[in-house]
Amino acid sequence: MKIVVFTSSRADFGICLPLLKKIKEDKFFELILIVFGTHLSNTFGKTASEIIESGFDIDYKIETTPDSDSPESITNSMGETIVKFSEIWNSNKFDYVLALGDRYEMFSACVSTIPFNIPIAHIHGGEETRGAIDNIFRHCITLMSKCHFTTTNIYKERVVSILGNDKNVYNVGALSIDNITKLALYDINDFKRKYNIDLAISTILVTFHPETVNIEINKNHINEIVNALKEVNNHQIVITMPNADTNSNIIRDAFNSLAAEVNNVILVESFGSLGYLSCMKHCTMLLGNTSSGFVEASYFSKYVINLGIRQEGRINTPNMITININKTNILNAIASFKKYIPIEYNGIYGIGNTADKIVSIFKSL
Repeated sequence: MKIVVFTSSRADFGICLPLLKKIKEDKFFELILIVFGTHLSNTFGKTASEIIESGFDIDYKIETTPDSDSPESITNSMGETIVKFSEIWNSNKFDYVLALGDRYEMFSACVSTIPFNIPIAHIHGGEETRGAIDNIFRHCITLMSKCHFTTTNIYKERVVSILGNDKNVYNVGALSIDNITKLALYDINDFKRKYNIDLAISTILVTFHPETVNIEINKNHINEIVNALKEVNNHQIVITMPNADTNSNIIRDAFNSLAAEVNNVILVESFGSLGYLSCMKHCTMLLGNTSSGFVEASYFSKYVINLGIRQEGRINTPNMITININKTNILNAIASFKKYIPIEYNGIYGIGNTADKIVSIFKSL
């Protein structure tokens, strides 16, 4: 079975890693890897190198990163992605395309397959993020796909509702849990040697992306966040930089200015999966609006302060609180960590055998 896997960012590659390993090792499959998006951008750390370091060959590189974070530039990039991917489909035959998530570049790559009748298998369908345009792209990819791998039963039911039937819709759990249970995460000493960051110090791990359904509000949001973080002097603050979204440069610039002004802030473009999960394991709490605050953080039972509405609609676990974005709320939420009692992971996103389930389903198709 010839399976094409799309990877457009550090995030989806890291999540897919356990599945990619299973597919590569199994002689039933031929793995074709198409790398595009921020993987090929110097601004975002050119993370295609991490794919090579992980032992994978890159079959195609498609350069379509937007020139800026404006809506026009992103739209032009989407069109360019469709055109460039169509050239691949026109000269090759594949059995399945595997796409994870909801980003605009992933949507564009999937759209390009439709006239060629190449079946899509979609991971992470049925989820809801009302504060991001990704929500629209995710549900559109669901409608385009022939096979669906959801992470919970609730999300499976939503996919069934969107499609009007339950054919080839499977709740398999989250590949992120496979990563956590199978990767040998760094201990605090190894992490310090690798990144020169001491997680023995109380650390807040921050990841904040723009709310792309209401882009005018992002400048105010990041100002409130930065003003709050300036007053946090009893924690080290490790910030992973935002994706290539509309208005993301406003957030990047604000974090860069913050790091230049205070000495307890560390900026990281990309940890990679191993580094990011290790940082999450050893940090004190998470702050921001990333999906990893919902999935991976629930496994580690980390205290999560979810900011704003970008992720509105996702399943909330008992280890997290959601607050409106203003300085006072943020500082009060950070102080509330002292009252947090760790809550054992309840298995909602699976137990770490998602890749095995997906491989088995592919073989049955």
